[in-house]
Amino acid sequence: MSTSRVKVKICGLSRKQDVDFVNQLLPDYAGFVFAESRRRVSVAEAERMAQDLAPAMKKVGVFVNAPPSFVQDAAVRCNLDILQFHGRETSAYWQSFSKPIWKALRIRDQSALIQAADFNGIEALLLDSERGGSGRTFDWRLVKGLELPYPLILAGGLNPDNVLQAIAAVRPFAVDVSSGVETDGIKDFHKIQLFIEKVRGSYEYSI
Repeated sequence: MSTSRVKVKICGLSRKQDVDFVNQLLPDYAGFVFAESRRRVSVAEAERMAQDLAPAMKKVGVFVNAPPSFVQDAAVRCNLDILQFHGRETSAYWQSFSKPIWKALRIRDQSALIQAADFNGIEALLLDSERGGSGRTFDWRLVKGLELPYPLILAGGLNPDNVLQAIAAVRPFAVDVSSGVETDGIKDFHKIQLFIEKVRGSYEYSI
């Protein structure tokens, strides 16, 4: 059995200052949103920011039902390490890409988790609230005892105040945060710092 700390993804980078923050704090993953969102960035904007990211972080592109040609262009230009899909994408769709895939699942009730059995060829399953980016959590008890063949990434309403409780409830491979480390819609250095410190001080767990 090997052990690994819970990993951290800071999502929704949209300004040069956001890049400066994560370069100082070094989460494991940095996310760029290419889907409809107030944190949405163009491929050109993400490309510029990606060039300035510290190499220790892996770059994640977030897409929703995007044309494959758009995903491929963003992946190449931004040198993305991981593709994260939040829409109605199928295994045939994501298996056309050579990058590791994170597939998001919006959790309303336990029946939503049945869909995960069809997610062939993914590297990890990301569990999000029904309305991603809303700052709302879902009922973590729905995941308790869940056995799936992929690591779990927990998202949806996480922040420095609840992330330890979330980790204890779900025991995820990684946690993903965006609005929970913002103030008035802008990434907040001290909130990011506190979030990362809490996660990395939580515990080590077996994988």
